Amino acid sequence: MIEKLWRKLVNRETVSYLFFGVLTTLVDWLSYWYMRQGGMDYRLATALSWAAAVLFAFITNKLFVFASLDLHPKKIWSEFVPFVICRAATGVFTMIAMIVLVDGLEIHQDFICKIVVSAISLVLNYLFSKLFIFKSEKNREKHK
Repeated sequence: MIEKLWRKLVNRETVSYLFFGVLTTLVDWLSYWYMRQGGMDYRLATALSWAAAVLFAFITNKLFVFASLDLHPKKIWSEFVPFVICRAATGVFTMIAMIVLVDGLEIHQDFICKIVVSAISLVLNYLFSKLFIFKSEKNREKHK
């Protein structure tokens, strides 16, 4: 039973999702750093680095993680819009959760809170992508 659960949880899709998630984080941090080095305001740099990371995540999730290889513009758009909406929703969740944990519950280890909230967001983003955005034909048939 444990082996079956392990195979279900640790597979090409989940490992590649984690791998590209790390790369997405690097895109966010490095683009933010680069823009700040160029003198850009931190708020604009935050927004643009988030947008760059979401675009990178969409491309890598579509092509490599979930192997959604239909490149017709209508198909791309039908995946891109909900992807951005879901990422924005988990971004709002992250901000609210951090405020609640750090300010509301007065947990002064904000980096620990960031790790916990990021882990929850990672799982939510994966589930949104798998169940609602990049549904395979097999999954579509199961959910009809």
